[in-house]
Amino acid sequence: MTSTSTKTSTSTKTETNTDRVLNLFSLDGDIVVVTGASSGIGRAAAEIYADAGATVVVLGRDQTRLEDVRDEITATGGTVHAYAADLAIPGAFDEVLDRVIDEVGQPTVVVANAGIAGGGSYKTPDGTIGNYTDEAWGSVVDTNLNGTFATVRAAARVLPDDGRILVTSSTAGLRTDPMVSYAYGATKAGIINLARQAALELAPRGIRVNVIAPGPFKGTRIGGDAVLDEAGERLWESTLPLARMGTMAEIKAPMLFLVAPGSSFVTGAVLAVDGGALALSHSMF
Repeated sequence: MTSTSTKTSTSTKTETNTDRVLNLFSLDGDIVVVTGASSGIGRAAAEIYADAGATVVVLGRDQTRLEDVRDEITATGGTVHAYAADLAIPGAFDEVLDRVIDEVGQPTVVVANAGIAGGGSYKTPDGTIGNYTDEAWGSVVDTNLNGTFATVRAAARVLPDDGRILVTSSTAGLRTDPMVSYAYGATKAGIINLARQAALELAPRGIRVNVIAPGPFKGTRIGGDAVLDEAGERLWESTLPLARMGTMAEIKAPMLFLVAPGSSFVTGAVLAVDGGALALSHSMF
């Protein structure tokens, strides 16, 4: 009899402790808006936020692809809404955000993830500084830098005082990187300081602003406009201490942490998720 009682008590304690841990990563009651969510890191973020209990709003330029994301997450029990918007167009995010507020509710989290690569690095003929065109530069600046600025500005306007903003940069924004385009590296560096500045301004309201800086991940278009082939993956892997690219499953927990209750004392931070890339010298390239 005593033995049975002891087991019951231990079981209850373990369950309570587990609940405490899970609550650190729960997004129950949150409405999370994710830009660039039709593929790659944005899609992975939408999946984990839905798994954590949030109502998720996925944004991107292609409505059909967004609806595929919505349907797949909904099929696993998540709650997702899809809205098409081109964030390179001035005012586009403000307009779609007003629709979200009317039709879904007030967002509590905004993830500024939309971005494009803008072609190859200077190791490609079109990517050298002498050949890199104004059009290529401008398109990347419009999406990566201007689009992120517009997203953060609109988020600051609509978020409650305990809201959270997460900006997706890159390890290419923290160092020079001969594997990506000039515009990509420049804009990813720019949005880091944009986010840090916003973190200072919004801290008195309790709004936290953080940056995630992924390294090479499978399923993204880093270093060019197409998903990497096997040869491209092998090249990236040769630059990493862990000797492999990351998977979408491995970006989910960091994306969740930076918007969840467990990071409540973290703002203005840049979290690199890069397989050790920033620890390396470029002499290895």
